[in-house]
Amino acid sequence: MSEPDSPELLRFIIDRISVGLFIVDSEMNVVLWNRFMEINSQVTSDQIVGKNLFDAFPILPRRWLEKKIKSVFMIKGFSFVSWEQRPHLFEFPHNRPITGGLEFMYQDLVLMPVKDESGEVEKVCIALHDVTDAGYYQSELTRANDELEKLSRIDGLTQLANRRHWEDRLSEEFSRSQRYDETLSLILFDLDKFKNINDTYGHVAGDTILKIVSSNVKDVLRESDVAGRYGGEEFGIILPNTGIDGAMVVGEKLRTLVEETKVVFEGADIPFAISGGAVELNGSHKSYEDFISNADEALYYSKENGRNQFNSFPVPT
Repeated sequence: MSEPDSPELLRFIIDRISVGLFIVDSEMNVVLWNRFMEINSQVTSDQIVGKNLFDAFPILPRRWLEKKIKSVFMIKGFSFVSWEQRPHLFEFPHNRPITGGLEFMYQDLVLMPVKDESGEVEKVCIALHDVTDAGYYQSELTRANDELEKLSRIDGLTQLANRRHWEDRLSEEFSRSQRYDETLSLILFDLDKFKNINDTYGHVAGDTILKIVSSNVKDVLRESDVAGRYGGEEFGIILPNTGIDGAMVVGEKLRTLVEETKVVFEGADIPFAISGGAVELNGSHKSYEDFISNADEALYYSKENGRNQFNSFPVPT
């Protein structure tokens, strides 16, 4: 039987552990390449030992990996790299039956100094751990949590921000615009005679129109704008860095787009339109609720003066 510290026994263990092990010297030449690395890289120990690691694998992130290896030579201590920092070093295949879009094996790395009798680092041993399962489930958990977070912010029917999230964003933009003395405008609008639509054609038709109007809203917004469903058929649009003239242009563009949209539901043409109000932030607004109140006053004026129109605050007296 081999002695506990015999080279044959050590090699036996190195080749049978389910961890990739390879050792490089200060010139990045490979000194050891275990069986795990052979199987997954399709490169044998005889083929690579004595050769430069980066010549053998030009696809490796040379600048990054060299820096990591040289740091071990310098600090004479261990270094670690999680799959969350860099999902993989080598493009090794994984054994998961369901990939979920996963292309290569997730890998954790441990870089260990190999010292001589005087304590100087003469080589670096890199242990590559297959953490595909843990990484996959962590990624799925993160994705699910992100989706839940998104669902908590989005109105299910319209796919716009729900009221709570929209008001949170309005509060943030209101405070930011006041702090930095930036322009901010707000639009509130709703569907004209929406109750009549529901009563005449049914709530399914009403929901269909709400979704169509939401799509119209998305068509007129910039990336920085925030639209939300404020109430049943009432919507709000936050317009950062936009004055009242720009807000009225957006409102009129949206109103025209909605008016020109044709909806046929169960063979019936359903006419619909919107009315809205806009307001620009000024020194009289002490809170975002004041801001909403002024936009709502302009919206009410539009409703009272014929509907299918937009007006700005302050309204005519």
